[in-house]
Amino acid sequence: MALLHQVCSVPLARAIRSRSLTIASSAAAPRPCLSMVDSNSRVLLGMSEQELQQLVVDFGQEKYRGKQIHHLLYKRKVKDIQYFTYLPQVFRNDLQEAGWSVGRSPIHHAVPAADGTIKLLIKLEDNRLVETVGIPVEDEKGSVRLTACVSSQIGCPLRCSFCATGKGGYSRNLQRHEIVDQVLAIEELFKHRVTNVVFMGMGEPMLNMKSVLEAHRCLNKDIQIGQRMITISTVGVPNTIKKLASYKLQSTLAVSLHAPNQKLREMIVPSAKSYPLEALMKDCRDYFLETNRRVSFEYTLLAGVNDSVEHAIELAELLHEWGRGHHVNLIPFNPIEGSEYRRPYKKAMLAFAAALESRKITASIRQTRGLDASAACGQLRNDFQKSPLLADSESHQQSQLAAVAC
Repeated sequence: MALLHQVCSVPLARAIRSRSLTIASSAAAPRPCLSMVDSNSRVLLGMSEQELQQLVVDFGQEKYRGKQIHHLLYKRKVKDIQYFTYLPQVFRNDLQEAGWSVGRSPIHHAVPAADGTIKLLIKLEDNRLVETVGIPVEDEKGSVRLTACVSSQIGCPLRCSFCATGKGGYSRNLQRHEIVDQVLAIEELFKHRVTNVVFMGMGEPMLNMKSVLEAHRCLNKDIQIGQRMITISTVGVPNTIKKLASYKLQSTLAVSLHAPNQKLREMIVPSAKSYPLEALMKDCRDYFLETNRRVSFEYTLLAGVNDSVEHAIELAELLHEWGRGHHVNLIPFNPIEGSEYRRPYKKAMLAFAAALESRKITASIRQTRGLDASAACGQLRNDFQKSPLLADSESHQQSQLAAVAC
C-alpha cells in the first residue's frame, strides 16, 4: 500500500497557456519569439533530444542545455521545471513564463488487484480521468516483466458491444505527452522499468494515429523501450492500416477480430459496417507484405455467441484464405456492468483453441489479469471520461483514496 501514497505530481497550474505571448528582453539571454508555437504544444514531455536542443537555442541558451533537459525528463523523470536544478534559475523562469510545462499529470486514484496488477486513474489538465494499467509478470528465473497497457483516447467512440469503455462515452484524443506520461506513472508506482507497452487501454489508437506514433517514437527512442516490445491494437479503421504500414515499424499490430464472418462481426463490433471483413483482411495481408511483420488477431470469446468449434473452423478458413503465419490471441470475456454477455467455460475455450491448432493456426488463451480491480481487457471505464471531474467529486474521491492508502 505504500506504493499508493504520495504519487501525485506538482499541480499543472503553470501548464499550457492560451494567451498570446509578449516577448520582453532579458539581461541573461534574449527570449525567443514563440508566437508561431501552438499553445497545446508547449509541453516538454514527448519532445526528442534534437527538438529540445532547438528549443533551448531559441531561448538563447547553449545547445547542451537541451541534452540536460532530455536527461531530466526521461532519466531523472523530474515533474516540474522549477526542479530542473541543472538549469539556471533565469532560464527556468523564462520557460515557465513562456507557458512551457513538463506535462506530467497527478495520479488521482490507484486500484490494486490481488494478482499484483494496478489500475491508475490519471487526472488530466482538463480534469478528465484516463485509465492505464500496470501488469507485472515474474518468470521462473525471478525476472519481472512489467507491461503498461496505455490509453490513446478518453473514452472510445466505436462502442464495441462487449467493451465497457465505449459505454462510458467519448471525450477527446490524448496528446502525445498524455500517453507517454502513463508509462512513466506506472514506472514510478512499481519502482520498476516498463519492459512492454500495449496500446490496448481506452480508445481506438488508429483514430489518434498522429499522437500514437509520436508517443511510440518517444517510448522507443527516449525511454528506450524496444519497438518489438510495443503492440498497437485496432478494431479496424478504414485506410489506417495501410498508412501505419508505410512507417515500417517493428512493433506488433494486433487486430481485434472477434468474429469469423461479417454478419456476426457487425453485431459485436458496430463499426464493422463501414469496414467489411474482406477489406480488413486484405489490409492485414498487405501490412504483412509491406512490413514483414506478422499480424496478431484478438478474439474475445463470448459464451454462446462466437465461441463454438464451428466458429473456430470458420475462423481458421478465413485466416488461411488471406495468408500464413497468423496468431490468434483468445480473450475470455470479462464481465462488465449492464452486459448480457457471459464468459465461456474453460472447456469451450480449450476446444476453440484446439480446433484452431489442429488447422495449423497458432492460438493462445490470454491469462486474465486485474479482474477484481476492473482492470482486465474490456473493463476500463470511469464516470469522468465524458464529463470533467468537479471539485466536490474530487474532494470526495480523494478522501476515499486517503482511506485506501492508510
